[in-house]
Amino acid sequence: MATPAQEPLLQYFEYNHLREDLQETSKVFHDLAHKLVDELPRSPERTVALRKLLEAKDCAVRAKIYP
Repeated sequence: MATPAQEPLLQYFEYNHLREDLQETSKVFHDLAHKLVDELPRSPERTVALRKLLEAKDCAVRAKIYP
C-alpha cells in the first residue's frame, strides 16, 4: 500500500481523526485513493483523479453531517 511519502495527496484521505460515523463514509474514499495510487502510474491525470476524489470525499462527509 502506498504511503503519503510516496504520494502526498494520500495524507488528506486519512480518517481516524473523524467521528466514528464519518469514518465509515471517509474510509471508502481512502481505500479507493490507495488503490488508484497502487495501480496507476504517477502522472498529471492520476493527480487530477485524486484531487477530484478528495473533493468528492469532502462532499460526502459534509453530506453525512448536513442537518
